[in-house]
Amino acid sequence: MTLHLLTISSHAITPAQTAAVIALCSEVFEMDYSFYMTLGLDWTHVLGYDDGRLVAHALWLDRSLRVGDGLWLAAAYVEGVATHADYRRRGYGSAVMRRLQVEVAGYDLAALSPSAPAWYARLGWERWRGPLFIEQAGARQATPGECVLIYRTPRTPALDLDAALTAPWRPFELW
Repeated sequence: MTLHLLTISSHAITPAQTAAVIALCSEVFEMDYSFYMTLGLDWTHVLGYDDGRLVAHALWLDRSLRVGDGLWLAAAYVEGVATHADYRRRGYGSAVMRRLQVEVAGYDLAALSPSAPAWYARLGWERWRGPLFIEQAGARQATPGECVLIYRTPRTPALDLDAALTAPWRPFELW
């Protein structure tokens, strides 16, 4: 494996890097990923390159999460985890996620809504077992059928994974 990892903020990412992320994620997710890249959110990307080609990607953004009726926690919410089909099963995706997990150590926890929970579980992610809610304008709406995983950082407080987990509403994907 000759993977080169780069962590870069959305403010510093170049147009060429942005185009490469859009191309990779559009292919992997079978959709036009440019919508997400033009939302203007403050993201931090982990880019994985093999011989100068972007082959793996993940990003996180700041998001608040509340366990039960407790305080809101500062979460690194992970999105856009993708590995090019020709480079899978070589450890590239795992390497990007391990770098991301190190980078988010200053958060209270990390979270994501996975398409393949078992893949993340082997990297230390845990399934949230309690009910999931989205809060908008002070009202909570249940989101049954959703799956959220969390990753504990050195700052993660004691968590009851069977309690309710609430996130604020956002105009694109709820989780």
